[in-house]
Amino acid sequence: MKKALFPGSFDPPTHGHLNIIHRAMEVFDEIHVVIAVNPQKNYAFTAEERFEMIKTLTEDFENVYVHLWDRLIVDFADKIGAKVLLRGVRALADFNYEFELSMMNKGLNSRVETLFMPTDPQYFVLRSSAIRELVRLGGDITSMVPGPIINQVTERFSG
Repeated sequence: MKKALFPGSFDPPTHGHLNIIHRAMEVFDEIHVVIAVNPQKNYAFTAEERFEMIKTLTEDFENVYVHLWDRLIVDFADKIGAKVLLRGVRALADFNYEFELSMMNKGLNSRVETLFMPTDPQYFVLRSSAIRELVRLGGDITSMVPGPIINQVTERFSG
């Protein structure tokens, strides 16, 4: 069985994240979305809120599982027997960061490979930080954030 991990902060989840998940579902038997829990970072949403948002957005996906994790992602890969970390990239800057991270992960666990999946073009500019700013300025995020969580995202940043 081919398992892939799709780790990230998902703060908030976007159509770009779902695009990667949908496409990965066609390639892997199981997709494990792993939501980062890092007390050193300032997230807009709590780990539990991000978990619930992703669970809501993927509840109809038969082969997608959602987890919270607060340690090394390669340790989670070993825990569930996954050999692939899936990383979405939008631009060269994303790739540079993700490449360095993949080298570190490879050094920590040589059994785990990182695969880069470019987002579909219509999601090329989606960044969680830009979505938060757009909401603060009163902009429309319906093309960026999935419908079931738009109100939650809008309420968090519009006040």
